[in-house]
Amino acid sequence: MPRFHVLLTDYAWPDLHIEREILSGIDAALVVAEKGKQDAASLAELAKTKNVDAIMTNWAKVPREVIAAAPQCRIVSRLGIGLDNIDVAHCTAQKIPVTNIPDYCLIEVAEHALALLLALSRKVAFFHRETKEGRYQLQSGPKLRRIEGQTLGIVGMGNIGRKLAEKALGIGLKVIATSRSRKNGLPRVEFVTLDELLSRSDYVSLHTPLTPETKRCIGAEQFAKMKPSAYLINTARGGLIDHDALLAALQSGQLAGAALDVQDPEPPDLSLPIFRDERVFVTPHAAFVSEESLANLRSRVARQVVARLTGKVPENVVNGVA
Repeated sequence: MPRFHVLLTDYAWPDLHIEREILSGIDAALVVAEKGKQDAASLAELAKTKNVDAIMTNWAKVPREVIAAAPQCRIVSRLGIGLDNIDVAHCTAQKIPVTNIPDYCLIEVAEHALALLLALSRKVAFFHRETKEGRYQLQSGPKLRRIEGQTLGIVGMGNIGRKLAEKALGIGLKVIATSRSRKNGLPRVEFVTLDELLSRSDYVSLHTPLTPETKRCIGAEQFAKMKPSAYLINTARGGLIDHDALLAALQSGQLAGAALDVQDPEPPDLSLPIFRDERVFVTPHAAFVSEESLANLRSRVARQVVARLTGKVPENVVNGVA
């Protein structure tokens, strides 16, 4: 019988050989929730039945009832950055450390946001579709503008926002940003208020966590302050945007276009009008993915669990529980 049991609520990669190999070093068995049984009630039942010692979660919700179902649980580890799917307050009250990988996929998300910016500006999807349908005519497309010298507004100058700023400056964009702390700045990045950022930017890219305060923080009022020629890019969380207001802004000409890598809910109903609008580019929550980032994420989270279960302090404890 294994010494430990580790619940994995969900995952988005083809196999689990990295996790199993690392956990086997301390005789820990991986308990994997079946697809279709990743709701809170099912996870709680599995956690209770297996009497799990640790929980690893990717996107599935880990509320109080799941954690309470495993009284000997000693760590909850997030396979990612954001913590909105974990009841961190309950973990703290029960003296259970919560960990994440705060520098996970920084490069990938910044690269994806920049790729979406370039695609929006240079009308890549439009011309690709035209040529695949047998039309090879430059004049059929919309007007194109030089990207260098335009302004990118970054909402949330955390680690990913800073990485995007570095890359954007490298191709000649002017960069302005919002930040609560203003501690993560760069010499050529100007901190401004959100209202000023919206009014000045040619591209607005969202890089802020989803909290009760930021939920739908980009809505009708914010779209009204943006340039009609501006584009919105979201690689953070789908819930940051009021999508009905986004569609209205596009239909009224308040906004030139948008690129969305994240939705609320996921997967979205692709028959909705916003996803049928050719000015809206959509990618299936792909910004975080690369072979390099996934291998790093999976191995580090497994090692966090190993550290905790063997009496050591894991890296990146977010709730101050040692």
